Amino acid sequence: MSRITSYYYVSSSGRSPVREFIDSLDAKTQKKFFFVKSLLETFGHKLPEPHAKYIGGGIFELRFKGQEGAIRILYFFFHQGLAIFTNGFIKKTDKTPAQELETARKIREAFLNREKEIR
Repeated sequence: MSRITSYYYVSSSGRSPVREFIDSLDAKTQKKFFFVKSLLETFGHKLPEPHAKYIGGGIFELRFKGQEGAIRILYFFFHQGLAIFTNGFIKKTDKTPAQELETARKIREAFLNREKEIR
C-alpha cells in the first residue's frame, strides 16, 4: 500500500482556511486531528468510517470528536498520492452545511485550475 502525502490548501493570496481552523482548535483536539491525518496518510482512499467519509463532488471528510464537538476536515485527492485539506468546521447538525461543502468544492476547483496553468 502506497502512502498518501497530505497538504493544507494555500490560496494565491497565501491564506489557508484549513490551517486557520486547525490552529483555532484546543491542543487535545489538534492531537486527535494529527492522529486521524496519520491514518489517512497510511490508508488513503481505503480509510473507512468512522474516520473518513466520501460526501460527494470529489470531496471527503475526516471525522473525529474534540472538546469543541464533532470536527470535520474536508479534503480531496489529487492524483494517486496527494490529499489536499481545504477547510474545517464544527458539525452542529446531521447534514454537512452547504456553505462548507461549497467552500471545499471552490477550493478544489481553484487548485485544479492552478495546476493546469502550471503544466
